[in-house]
Amino acid sequence: MDAALSLKQLFQQEFSRMVAVISRRFGLQHIEMAEDIVSETFLVAAETWGLKGIPENPAAWLYAVARQKTLYHFRRNKIYEEKVMPALKAGQAEQDALDFSDQHIRDSQLQMIFAVCDPAIASESQIGLALRVLCGFGIDEIAEAFLTSKETINKRLFRAKEKLRAAGIKLEMPPENMLAARLDNVLHVIYLLFNEGYYSGTQSRVLQKELCLEALRLGLMLAGYEKTNVPATNALIALMCFHASRFEARQNNGTSFVLYEEQDNSRWDQVLIHQGVRYLERSAQGGQLTSYHLEAGIAYRHCQQQDTPEKWQDILRLYDQLLQVNFSPSVALNRAYAVYKVHGAQTAITEAEKIPLTNNHFYFVLLGELYKDIQPEKAAACLRQALSLARSSVEKQQVMRKIALL
Repeated sequence: MDAALSLKQLFQQEFSRMVAVISRRFGLQHIEMAEDIVSETFLVAAETWGLKGIPENPAAWLYAVARQKTLYHFRRNKIYEEKVMPALKAGQAEQDALDFSDQHIRDSQLQMIFAVCDPAIASESQIGLALRVLCGFGIDEIAEAFLTSKETINKRLFRAKEKLRAAGIKLEMPPENMLAARLDNVLHVIYLLFNEGYYSGTQSRVLQKELCLEALRLGLMLAGYEKTNVPATNALIALMCFHASRFEARQNNGTSFVLYEEQDNSRWDQVLIHQGVRYLERSAQGGQLTSYHLEAGIAYRHCQQQDTPEKWQDILRLYDQLLQVNFSPSVALNRAYAVYKVHGAQTAITEAEKIPLTNNHFYFVLLGELYKDIQPEKAAACLRQALSLARSSVEKQQVMRKIALL
């Protein structure tokens, strides 16, 4: 195996685990130190493995170096003797100071996700912090995902970490009476993280698959813990599986969208669809109905290959329910397309023109679609408006193609 490729894969897999374990042992006030130690550990690995080759157990090698570097750091800063050693002497064996067992890593990451999604941290910073400390993303990658500069991301992460310290947030599971509310926030952050990748706003990519897969990984981590393995968690996982099943069919060489009705459904991933069905069935246990259940139901119907009237009637019914549970103009816009499929363009136009989304390019793309067979000139005007509002080159190309087809 190529050393550079192996190290990259290990970084994506191990960075967040090691930061979580070190932060859990020494406290979230030292989270930046934990990131520095883990980064230095991978730097040593790059230098050493390049000369001597990859060790037999790379993860164990990284854990051993991280342990040494952690102890050295605290000794050098006199924190070890003044704070860490007294704690160890009080009853904890030194060999347990950094426990990289699978169980301890899993528990540490679970506690870390609740800390990162603490309500004390601004919501705009929670996703960035999750990408950094839970997914091991670099500042460059986070800045690209948010269409902003590295400086902005650095400031945002700095403020979030300062808040972690100032609020005294600890790496621990929330108390029983707060777990449900805190889990709602965690699931919402995972949902936003997935959407950030699925509806990529970057100039050159229609999909940031790595963000979606990290969101799915975090969801599965929650499902692996009894107290967070609840219907809403399973519904969110089902939703992500259904969307992920159409990754390959949804993009053309990674640079342009393939609209749903133009997708080659032979490229839909049937394994992921079956996984989604399994989690959707699990989510039905109990009486809870969340927006994730309804969105997963809609996504499931979109994974059915036959385009029947019953399919779109079912999708419209689910959108009607979703609007009652969680109204948003975006949901109303998607519902308008389902209205078009069930009741025709004129009814859908009436519904769409009630939606307050006149600064959104998708809104005018839909109007262009609805008007194209009724008033082609108005359809062209809507698409020109969509073109003026499109943010990325990918979006502009999609609109220009529609104009050319009128």
